[in-house]
Amino acid sequence: MSQKKPVIRNYRQSVDNIELAWIPMSDGRKLAARIVLPKNAAKIPVPAILEYIPYRRRDGTRARDEEVMYWFAGNGYASVRLDISGSGDSEGLIEDEYVKREQDDACEAIAWLAAQPWCSGAVGMIGISWGGFNGLQVAARRPPALKAVVTLCSTVDRYNDDVHLMGGCLLNDTMDWGSAFFTYGSLPPDPEMVGERKWRAMWRERLEGLDLYPAKWMEHQRRDTFWQHGSIIENFDDIQCPVLAATGWVDGYTSAVFALVENLKAPCKGILGPWGHKYPHMGMPGPAIGFLQECKRWWDHWLKDIDTGVDKDPDMRIFLQDSEKPMPHFDERSGRWLGIPKWPSSGIKMQTLHFSGTALSTKAAAKSSRNHRTICSPQITGLAGGEWCAYGLGKTAPELPLDQRQDDSGSMVFDGAPLGKPLAIVGEGSVHLRVASDKPQALVAVRLNNVHPDGAVERVSYGLLNLAHRESHARPSRLKRGEFYDVEVKLKGVAQSIPAGHRLRIAISTSYWPMVWPSPEPATLTIDPAGSNVTMPVLRSEKNFKRVKFAPVEYASALKTTSTAPENESREIVHSIDDQISRFEVTRDDGSHIIDDIGTEVAYTKLQNFTVGWNDPLASSTALTCSMHYKRGAWDARVETETRMTSDKTYFYLTGTVRAFDRGKPFMERTFKHSIKRDCL
Repeated sequence: MSQKKPVIRNYRQSVDNIELAWIPMSDGRKLAARIVLPKNAAKIPVPAILEYIPYRRRDGTRARDEEVMYWFAGNGYASVRLDISGSGDSEGLIEDEYVKREQDDACEAIAWLAAQPWCSGAVGMIGISWGGFNGLQVAARRPPALKAVVTLCSTVDRYNDDVHLMGGCLLNDTMDWGSAFFTYGSLPPDPEMVGERKWRAMWRERLEGLDLYPAKWMEHQRRDTFWQHGSIIENFDDIQCPVLAATGWVDGYTSAVFALVENLKAPCKGILGPWGHKYPHMGMPGPAIGFLQECKRWWDHWLKDIDTGVDKDPDMRIFLQDSEKPMPHFDERSGRWLGIPKWPSSGIKMQTLHFSGTALSTKAAAKSSRNHRTICSPQITGLAGGEWCAYGLGKTAPELPLDQRQDDSGSMVFDGAPLGKPLAIVGEGSVHLRVASDKPQALVAVRLNNVHPDGAVERVSYGLLNLAHRESHARPSRLKRGEFYDVEVKLKGVAQSIPAGHRLRIAISTSYWPMVWPSPEPATLTIDPAGSNVTMPVLRSEKNFKRVKFAPVEYASALKTTSTAPENESREIVHSIDDQISRFEVTRDDGSHIIDDIGTEVAYTKLQNFTVGWNDPLASSTALTCSMHYKRGAWDARVETETRMTSDKTYFYLTGTVRAFDRGKPFMERTFKHSIKRDCL
């Protein structure tokens, strides 16, 4: 299946671009929006499509917006990009992720949009990641004019299915993303938008109001009201408008699509492709799909009352991936689409394989203390895991899981017999373990692998569990040494075929670095095979499945830019024999480019360094530096940030520094230091 060239549409003659529209808030703040709408909207009002995020509509997401906003406007909609308060050119401060005020502002903005003379009164929301989150959160608030939502790469559970924690384990992405958000919160507005007299005062206010956001998150290591806020899983019935949910298998956010389709009473459809953290019309690995046309079908049906048949689409359109040798990057995955009419599907049955000695078997093993097995993994187990979320696919650096043999060497493995016939795993599975620990705090990483006949090992799915969270994320409890517990480890959703002759493998480790922050001391786990098994969703029948066909990829003409310095990205693992530590280093340099239509030159660099001790988890650290630079005429603003986290057995230690420069001279500098007690983590 080869990728076809996208169809690029030029809509510039048929639409109007409103570079800056101020949307007033009831407390006197103004939020900055860009609006692209059909030229005849004043005579023939159209629905509005809102994307509401903090990533700078003027010079941050402009390249993507150009392709999407002009396409929507060219196809009969007003496309609106709104900066969240305190970001881009909007007044106020960024308080944190997904705060109530953010939702309140969205409700006011939606009412304002619906009341405009060019708007029909109907509004939809669309967004990926942050915009996917708040689309659901605002839908739960039920503003009257919001008629439908398209959510991508989002979550319904901010605690357990976001960038911060997974299975109660601390993801290193909490610092990676946290450093980026720390940087975003410190950026200045554009003087051309807010005025030469005002921009420095706004910048100073932002810097003075800045927080070291990862420290705020680390104060909440349990699933408390902090995480419950904005988590749609608390009450799915709050959402009463139709939702189209989409994501990809190598994105960090697959669970939400399953949860939304299974639990919403409002109309809901899901699309799961082979992609990373990308819009599906830019999907990588391919094949990408004509997703903007899917959005148009959705909007036409729910915002214009045109019968486009979306209500008759399959509940799930899922890309079933073929088995392939593990690679750090794929331009495209081979496979086929499944149109599953109803979800959960009667054609998918749960199959259980039991642990027996060192094998996976259809029969449960006899109970015997002599069959117990122990594992204390090297702290570097997990190096082949790839990224928790593949963000930068399509750029230079690979992010996908590698051959798993290295990680398997530091794990306890259970192998099945060679398959007599192909097997298709479709959905979310789980691993049940009967496990004991010699330490009061431990984590377990479980991988479902596909062992190829030549020995190559492909990771199919995985799951994580902080064993202190075995019963509850809200009320964790330390382990009693040597006592056996029955625990359930949820596996990440997937759709993949395993050919005949291949073997299934379950691999269990006590570390998964650099994805996960290690336990405070090395733990040895004892597994009772007789009390352990894996349950997988297996495709048994495709009866009544529907044919899936997507339109070719389309988008509007690309943004014109002029490169002024080349980009570069690298990912390296460095082992220091002298220090007995390993460092995972990611260097990202976007170079610099001028956005031709606004004349702004933008440069961005980021360096990530994750360190772990081979035998000492307390040697672990994360250190990140970011730099953003904006230049246009006399405007020359630069921000540099540094964030770092270390720990001992009792505390996490977080530091952050932000330095702002105006025309090369220091404008403001702030430093943050936090000591946060470890809470069963």
